[in-house]
Amino acid sequence: MHRARWLLMGLFALSGLMLSGWLARLPAVRASLDLGTAELGGLLIAGSIGSLATVSVAGVLVNRFGGRAVLYVSMVAFAAAYVLIGVGPTIGSVPVLTVGIFLSGVGFAIGNVPLNVETAAVERRMGRTVLPQFHAAFSIGSVLGSGIGALCAAADVPLLAQFVATAVVGTVWRLLSVPGAVIESLPPDRAALAAARDARAGGRTPREAGLAGRLRAARVRRVARPGSALGAWREPRTLLIGVVIMSAALSEGAANDWLAIAVVDGFDQVEAVGAAMFGVFVGAMTLVRLLGTKLIDRYGRVTVLRTSGLVSFGGLVLFGFAPSLPLAAVGIVAWGCGAALTVPLGIAAASDDPLRAASRVAVISAFSSTASLAAPPLLGLAAELTGTRHALLLITAAMIASVLLARTVRRPDGVAGSGHAAAGPADDPGAPVVATAEPAAVPALDGPGEDAVCVPSGSVRREPAGDHVPEPARPA
Repeated sequence: MHRARWLLMGLFALSGLMLSGWLARLPAVRASLDLGTAELGGLLIAGSIGSLATVSVAGVLVNRFGGRAVLYVSMVAFAAAYVLIGVGPTIGSVPVLTVGIFLSGVGFAIGNVPLNVETAAVERRMGRTVLPQFHAAFSIGSVLGSGIGALCAAADVPLLAQFVATAVVGTVWRLLSVPGAVIESLPPDRAALAAARDARAGGRTPREAGLAGRLRAARVRRVARPGSALGAWREPRTLLIGVVIMSAALSEGAANDWLAIAVVDGFDQVEAVGAAMFGVFVGAMTLVRLLGTKLIDRYGRVTVLRTSGLVSFGGLVLFGFAPSLPLAAVGIVAWGCGAALTVPLGIAAASDDPLRAASRVAVISAFSSTASLAAPPLLGLAAELTGTRHALLLITAAMIASVLLARTVRRPDGVAGSGHAAAGPADDPGAPVVATAEPAAVPALDGPGEDAVCVPSGSVRREPAGDHVPEPARPA
């Protein structure tokens, strides 16, 4: 589990590095193809279309074939995407660039589901909030990527050289990391073997170990069916969490796509300064995500989400109306701080039930892709009329929505959380963990540090450290 944790952090950092590395060069891409702001927004929509087309089936693929196979598909899509993104501006071909952007959306969406399922599994095993740390790793990668983009821009490094090098590094990195990173999203047969092995390691009898494996395999097969996976679309709580994630996608995605250009156009700065200001944004996000684990444990999901929305709202308003770049930079910092924890909170809320995590993460990711689909062209059109800085103020409506829907991320009553908290009436961070009435978790999934009692129904009861642990119930 500890090895998987660090490998997953590395994969998140790699995703951030690859994404921000080319987004920081958007001004150069626009100049190479002589594109207007609205035209560039229309091109960026290709990535959102790729994400939306893929994320609707990502949960089914993860449940059926396992996270490892899906991550390899994502790796291939990313490699092809970045080569084409470099070739397009170099040869002056908008269609080639468009295909590259489309494939980057496909690679990100299909890989996003297993990565988030795995990080939620690590959090459950550790028994405390750690999920924001993975997104902090993404932000650290984004800082590095934006820094590399700024340096490449200042040194006039050709787009093709930068993006091909990024594709090669990303492919090798994933080949080395994926095998050890996947511990949760296993195909049914491997899930059964893992459950039985962990049950034996926990001191259970061969009969109980075999029962744990068969239960796990049966449940994985059940949720792997397309009908079961798509059933998450009928869950009101999942859909509302999707709206919260949509607000985060609009906020963070708008910064990814337009912040560098807004600084360049709004304050008459060179490309390197725009890339540096984008680095300030992701740097603020990184800091809050590193500190966010303690904030969530102390104040609960709901309070943290509401505060994040208000801070992000104030920062974006300040950036939009600031008369000078230094004051706008203060707004960028507040905007990044407020945007930092919304996605981790939404992912954690959608993953409260581990067996249904892949399907629910796929649903909320579809909301994110929908926001990404609509935002680039709409903001591009608005930027033509009001300027990019003022056009970004449109997304403040989404931040207000996330504040109003903050209660949807609280843990459902009776669902065991990550060990440090369960959903009390007010999302009390110190509430005890209780047994689930529905078979939501598999006994053998708990790590050595937790006392988990296996019962035939598949529910899990976690006892406080030092208390007596009852004998496992015998199968009827």
